[in-house]
Amino acid sequence: MKSFAPLIDPFARAIDYLRVSVTDRCDFRCTYCMAEHMTFLPKKELLTLEELDRLCTAFVRMGVRKLRITGGEPLVRKGIMTFFESMSRHLDRAPGERGLDELTLTTNGSQLERFARPLHDAGVRRINVSLDTLDADKFRAITRWGSLDKVMRGIDAARNAGLRIKINTVALRGFNEAELFDLAEWCAREDMDLTFIEVMPMGDMGEVQRLDQYWPLKDLRARLAERYTLTELAHRTGGPARYVRLEETGQQIGFITPLTHNFCESCNRVRVTCTGELYMCLGQEDMADLRAPLRASEADASLEEAIRAAIARKPKGHDFDYSRQTIGGQVTRHMSHTGG
Repeated sequence: MKSFAPLIDPFARAIDYLRVSVTDRCDFRCTYCMAEHMTFLPKKELLTLEELDRLCTAFVRMGVRKLRITGGEPLVRKGIMTFFESMSRHLDRAPGERGLDELTLTTNGSQLERFARPLHDAGVRRINVSLDTLDADKFRAITRWGSLDKVMRGIDAARNAGLRIKINTVALRGFNEAELFDLAEWCAREDMDLTFIEVMPMGDMGEVQRLDQYWPLKDLRARLAERYTLTELAHRTGGPARYVRLEETGQQIGFITPLTHNFCESCNRVRVTCTGELYMCLGQEDMADLRAPLRASEADASLEEAIRAAIARKPKGHDFDYSRQTIGGQVTRHMSHTGG
């Protein structure tokens, strides 16, 4: 008999948000995310789509209400729409039954022109698109391989399909500081939400230095306040962002600040990598192997036991820190492996 007790961590936080990476591969090579010449995982190490379905279904039984699919770039995974179509069954549930409130994804937008309509048909209603600049040349430079025009076509396709879009922008000193107001005003015109994210110390970037990229969001927010009236909002979407409204435009702006002001006290989420590693905290190295119990038995008892044991080890918070011109709390794995 399976246990349906909710997932509660040692600090009485209910874990109801799961982020799952379906691939470490990506068609971009963003300079803050991965090295230009990446060595990707052997395909045999990745969970199959069927294993991902079984894993996510176990979490749903245990109380997860929000499922975000990430990568790498999730839409480059072969056959990925069969996974979305299968997981959509958890959105259609009888009153009182456990299931998903939301199925969503984070994408670089490169494949949206092709997949926007099928995603909507599978029950996805809201997506995050990672976009750090509106300048085509700078976009090519930051992504190394990407086409801004292709991403913009994808965004148009997503809006036409009925998907609500939030733009995620990594704040990068010396790169997109001058575009702050352009990005905000573009999102206001297009009726898209916008969230800024501090660059996080994850993975070896080779020649790229984290401290050179780091633009604290308290400084970015102060810049916004020079032009707009910012009103604090109590709004939450289940993630780590804190929100304000720009009164002059009426739009919502989010701030994800893992370094200048972490959000650990309300953390309700865990992450599973494409190889089945469960990370209880983005900024800690401790993890649990879920691939082994998945492949050891067709029954889910040992899988559920491994999940509960891992949640019992979830730490109070992470240790990211750029103070004193050094990088504290850096983790060795790349964001593309853990899931963006």
